[in-house]
Amino acid sequence: MSNQRLTRELRHPTLSAGRALRLSASLALLALPLAGCGTGGLWDKFMAKDDTFVDEPADKLYNEGLYLMNEKKDVKSATKKFEEVDRQHPYSDWARKSLLMSAYASYQAADYDGCIGAATRYVTLHPGSPDAAYAQYLIAASHYDQIPDISRDQGRTEKAIAALEEVVRKYPTSEYATNAKAKMEGARDQLAGKEMDVGRYYMQKRDYTAAINRFKTVVTQYQTTRHVEEALYRLTEAYMTIGIVGEAQTAAAVLGHNFPDSKWYKDAYNLVKSGGVEPEENKGSYISRAFKKLGLG
Repeated sequence: MSNQRLTRELRHPTLSAGRALRLSASLALLALPLAGCGTGGLWDKFMAKDDTFVDEPADKLYNEGLYLMNEKKDVKSATKKFEEVDRQHPYSDWARKSLLMSAYASYQAADYDGCIGAATRYVTLHPGSPDAAYAQYLIAASHYDQIPDISRDQGRTEKAIAALEEVVRKYPTSEYATNAKAKMEGARDQLAGKEMDVGRYYMQKRDYTAAINRFKTVVTQYQTTRHVEEALYRLTEAYMTIGIVGEAQTAAAVLGHNFPDSKWYKDAYNLVKSGGVEPEENKGSYISRAFKKLGLG
């Protein structure tokens, strides 16, 4: 094409459009004879109505999902119904309700990843909804229900605590905040139990410094868990063994002050007495400060 002709067509795009229209018409004429070929013809197949996907009323799908979940106990099928509401009627109020029910149904079926996904989407799309607190709680509960035993990695426990803290932070006056706090204590107890398990292992290996670091974590971070009494005793034991008597006396004294009836205190008391000293608290010790911080000292 000459430069002059190219310039004319760039200045008058309707000329190119006209050529394109004539080309399309020619292709259409060529395609028409194909309509009579084969079973039904390509044209008939192209023009045929596709009845594979038929929209159903949102309320009908939603109520079918409720029926399947509550009456038939078929949670998987119920979840599909709720997901279908969202697919067919994405901007309806029924879609919002169905998204929350999908999260709940997944939780009931122990499909925790599915629950977390649906609930997270709900909180993202509807942060101001009255049910957003419940969706956030479902996320936290899904993590919490997957907490492993103390012999395994506690990454899931840490995720549970973070999600539970989010419930309390975002919705402090909701009914779910109280449940979240209770679950949080259970999760924290699990982390403390893991620290104790590892600390005892190091004690058996006579690696007292490593053991002390584990028990120290329990005393400074998990004072309200059921493991703190033993942690104070183990600190008394480890410090006496390596000759840091002052810290041993403090651990025993703090244990006796906060848990005077504990069997661990009796053992700690006898241990320091066997070393020729009495339990005596050093107010500058990290052990003392940890309990003073909580008003327990």
